Amino acid sequence: MARSLRILYRGQQGTIRKNWNWDGVIDLDSAVIVTAAEFTPQFGGLGGGPKTLGRPLLGAANVYVTNIGPHGVAGAEAGGVEFLLHVDWGSPLDVVVTISVLEDIEVFEQA
Repeated sequence: MARSLRILYRGQQGTIRKNWNWDGVIDLDSAVIVTAAEFTPQFGGLGGGPKTLGRPLLGAANVYVTNIGPHGVAGAEAGGVEFLLHVDWGSPLDVVVTISVLEDIEVFEQA
């Protein structure tokens, strides 16, 4: 079963190395997808509304993720994912990142 979470990073600019630990969900064999978008937060009482408090803003800034690397070995290292967040804009922006974890990979091969 796929699992997902969203993280709001405030005031991001340039290329920033990120790490999100999600032990028990992500490990070295996890298939992980990470997406990003500029975001306009809307804090306040949405009681019973959507979980995401705000809306992606599809503006002129290039916001994207590269170098996604799941990590974690039971008993040796916390499970999670590292990635590079790129925010190409002249001033800091709020960005929302969605981390989606699929089922584990089936095979690891060397080519």
